[in-house]
Amino acid sequence: MTTPRLPRDDLAAAMAARRELGPEYDDAFIETVVERIQETLEARPAAAPARRPRPGRAHGRGDRDHSLATAVLSLLAAIPLSAIAVVNAGLPGLFVAMAAIVMVNVTYTYRPR
Repeated sequence: MTTPRLPRDDLAAAMAARRELGPEYDDAFIETVVERIQETLEARPAAAPARRPRPGRAHGRGDRDHSLATAVLSLLAAIPLSAIAVVNAGLPGLFVAMAAIVMVNVTYTYRPR
């Protein structure tokens, strides 16, 4: 089933006529175009309402929850970072490295969605 469309040729012809008539006919031109658009929209069959995704569930590729991946990568990054921090700065360096990893995870968890 095809939906009726406002023909592009008709719109192009209306734009050309508007240019020829000048700015004093702008209101009439706008009304005509709006009426044609409304007629086209009214001729379309009523579409079924779109389903809304449930809150808390990820849908689509861009909405995936990557919290598990972030946690695993944080643990993997903690091993070399803690070794480097302890060797270079001792116990305070370890605390700074762990605090940085915790901040990355907290920031990811509470980011705006």
